[in-house]
Formats: sequence, structure tokens, C-alpha cells
Amino acid sequence: MTSLFVPDEIKDLIKQGAIFYISHSGGKDSQAMYSEVCKVVPHDQIVVVHADLGRVEWSGVQDHIRNTVHHVLNVVRAGKDLLGMVKARGMWPSAAYRQCTSDLKRGPLFKFIRADLKRRGATIAVNCMGLRAQESNARSKKNPFSFNKMQSCGTRTVYDWLPIFNHSTEEVFQIIADAGQKPFWAYEKNERLSCVFCIMGSLNDLRHGAERNPELYREYVELEKEIGHTIFTKGKTPIYLEDYTGIKLEGG
Repeated sequence: MTSLFVPDEIKDLIKQGAIFYISHSGGKDSQAMYSEVCKVVPHDQIVVVHADLGRVEWSGVQDHIRNTVHHVLNVVRAGKDLLGMVKARGMWPSAAYRQCTSDLKRGPLFKFIRADLKRRGATIAVNCMGLRAQESNARSKKNPFSFNKMQSCGTRTVYDWLPIFNHSTEEVFQIIADAGQKPFWAYEKNERLSCVFCIMGSLNDLRHGAERNPELYREYVELEKEIGHTIFTKGKTPIYLEDYTGIKLEGG
């Protein structure tokens, strides 16, 4: 089993009373990360935060988080939702322009961190994320511990930490099992968990999402046609979601 990545800087920050904010999506990596971080960070220095994606996230995710953590779950929300953003912009997010992540996840999360630090009278925050090198070539190049210059200022110091950066998928599931828990039910078929119809989702995950969430699937399919922009492409050619998944709407 790969050891938890705990640099000396993290050990020093624990001693300094830093607050560790666990960004929890409800997915396997978040669940395993929480379990591992709890082994090294004192209970009262951990805060669990979930960015609520509204109707585009899997139903039951927040209950799953509450049932697998020993902390209060803080839920943050943006003042808009994904489908509304897409309709207003006339385009879906892409791997290069992930407005969904910046506006619906990262923005509300850091707004909460700033307010919570101020409420506590604390000055040091560690933003913990369950990103892993194995997930993609781009993620493998990330620094598992770094200073967050954008969120830091004269009265606040913020760091980003990827505790399970070097863990494999198999190790992640083993950590969950060792904690006496199970991953979110959608992993019975899903490879990863994010939005039901994530732009980074596999064909398998998208098909499972359509099977389990037919009304939401219909909204996505109809919105593509309304704005004339598709979520996916085949090569460089746009391909509509119905054609990409092979699942046609009834009466469509």
C-alpha cells in the first residue's frame, strides 16, 4: 500500500493550527482521502466541504458523504447551475475551459474557506483535494503540495495538498474497505463520479447516467439541439449526445 503523502510542511502546518478543508465530492477519491487525512490531522482541525452541483449531480451523494464522515458536512452552492450557464453562454464547458469547475466548485469552496477562517480567527488553510497522478497525464504533472498564491493575502495563507496523489485506483478502494465502508452506489457501474454527464466522463459512465437519470438526460440532449453546440466531438466533428451514447430519446 502506498503511504499517505505527508510532507514536512504539512507536519509543521498541523502544529501551527492550520485548518484542513476536505473538498469532498462523494467520489471514491474524496472518501479515501478523508479517511487517510483523519489519521494524521487532529479532528478539530478538519472541515468537510461539498460543492453542491444541484440537479446535475448524482442523487444521494450528500447523504453518502454524511454517512461516511465523522464531521459536519458543510454544503456550498454557487448562485447559478450548470445548465443555466450553458444556455446563457451558448456553449458547453470543455477540458480547456472548465467553467463548471471554476464557477460551481472552486469559487464557492474558496469563498467558504475565507469566511470560515475569519469566523475562527484562523489564518492558515490547507485545501485538500483527492486528485491522483494515475487519473491523467495532466494530473500526473501537478505538484502534490503547493502554496496557493491567488487565495493568500496579508491576513491569510492558503496551501493546496493532494494527500493520495500517488495512490492507485485499487489502493483507493482498499482504503475505503479497510475503513469498513463502501463507495457510492453508482460505482457498481461507474468508473468515476462527478456530474452525471461530466464532460470528462467515460462512455460507460454516460450510458449509466442516462439509464438512471432519463429526465436529466433528456434535458442535456434537448439543450444541445437548442444551442447548436455539442458536449463531445468525434475527432474534430461535433457529435450529439444521443449519437455518442447510442441511447435515443423516446419520441425524439
